[in-house]
Amino acid sequence: MTQRNGVGGVRERHLQTEDCHSGLETDMHQEAHSEAEEPGSEHQQARGVTAVTGDEAPDGGWGWAVLAATILVLALTLAFPSCVGIYYTDLQIEFHATNSETSWVPSIMTSVLHAGGPLCSVLVEKLGCRATVMLGGVLSGLGMAASSFTQSIAGLYITAGVVTGLGFCFSFQPAVTILGHYFVRRRAFANAMSSTGTALGLCVLPFLGNYLHVEYGWRGSFLVLGAVLLNCCVCGAVMRPLQPQRPKGPPLIDHRPSLSHEEKDEKTKGFLKTVSNCALSTIKKHMAFDQFFNNPRYFAYSIGITWMMLGFVVPLIYLVPYATAHGMEQGKAAMLLSILGVVNIVIRPPVGLIFSMPWFKGRLIYVFSSALLVNGLSNSICCIGPSFPVLVSYVVVFGLSMSLVGSLMFTVLMEIVEMSRFPSALGLLAIMESITLLIGPPLAGILVDRSGQYAPVFYACSAVVASSAIFLMASFYYLDKREEKQLQLPNPATHTDEIVVCPYGNEPKEEDQLKASDDNTESTTCV
Repeated sequence: MTQRNGVGGVRERHLQTEDCHSGLETDMHQEAHSEAEEPGSEHQQARGVTAVTGDEAPDGGWGWAVLAATILVLALTLAFPSCVGIYYTDLQIEFHATNSETSWVPSIMTSVLHAGGPLCSVLVEKLGCRATVMLGGVLSGLGMAASSFTQSIAGLYITAGVVTGLGFCFSFQPAVTILGHYFVRRRAFANAMSSTGTALGLCVLPFLGNYLHVEYGWRGSFLVLGAVLLNCCVCGAVMRPLQPQRPKGPPLIDHRPSLSHEEKDEKTKGFLKTVSNCALSTIKKHMAFDQFFNNPRYFAYSIGITWMMLGFVVPLIYLVPYATAHGMEQGKAAMLLSILGVVNIVIRPPVGLIFSMPWFKGRLIYVFSSALLVNGLSNSICCIGPSFPVLVSYVVVFGLSMSLVGSLMFTVLMEIVEMSRFPSALGLLAIMESITLLIGPPLAGILVDRSGQYAPVFYACSAVVASSAIFLMASFYYLDKREEKQLQLPNPATHTDEIVVCPYGNEPKEEDQLKASDDNTESTTCV
């Protein structure tokens, strides 16, 4: 969800770098000519790295390696919270926790993954996409490793929830951001392919988690999974920045005199004022409140998506506990998530190609809402019976609609807001989503604890997601009709009254000639 924060920051760093190098342009040009004849020289290799700027996306080349790294990052981050359900029962038994208390672990993890978007954007501006992705890999790996040593469910909230979730955020969003810089002409295809990373994770991680669970238990599984998440650092190292690096030169010598105590105090006050102004400008930059209050389409979309997230990911968390509670084997229950991942892998690439056609421009919101409606209604299928064939049919229908929703969510947002405001609009939407993502699973856990069954959870999720789809359809249909009426009305700013000019208007009439003759007579008499 929360896939492109930090685009403006990378662009600004690129522009600042060009301004700083304007004085050295002639010298660097001469050095490039002098060393161009030396094959394999260090300078020539550096030029090969920085020959492409942010304005000249390669749409291929090294971009394919970046795309592969992005797919792996999404597989390790976005799909991970849904696979925590494999260890759901073990965590309840280990810490004597209720369903509501246990569900806070994946809930906090998913919420922090989305809520950390603005902080991630700041890090991308300061460190770049590559360093931020590697930092996220370190945080998520350490968080899961530390989770294997916790002695309370509250400790899991911090290690697996906050630390690991923040690491996922730092790895996921910069990976999608730099992918948008490498691909422009093929961006729709690259985004569709990268979205298969989530499906790949849903396909592989359940098998891996179930195998580790059988062999090492949940503590050993968390420790091994922490080591697996460190592979995000390797993927981040592949994401080479497009903008040229700042050349190293001799440091400038500061010949200014030392400041007095009063001047230092004034400088400190000015620094604090600058920091406060910078904080306010950062909030305005990464949180599109102006779009939320002035753009009715963005307002309706953000409200609908926020309400949708209350029940969109809950079935993925409770699917395995629901199956095992009715006597299904742990391996078969984990296979349901893998089938869901396979469906997403098969469907998402063609969806990205089909709906990038010009005919669908302006109509994607209705395709998105229809897929969301099917997704919500599909949650009631699993309540027919807990048998394996019924649950397989459920995950197939759920996976088909989920593929459409996941592929079109950010594309619809790009149609609603300008690309220059997309990072800030996505940042605010991620914050709003994180609230419902945080409270959704615990509310479902309370429902299970009080009813003693999992079926009411799926009925509630069906109602929530389906109602959000109907809200989006009705809101955008109303806004489209209102715009059509406004276009049909004449614009008062450009409207001019039609003036009918007589073609004989310049010829004097008979009455005018007589009046003119009388006037001439009076004037002659006066003279």
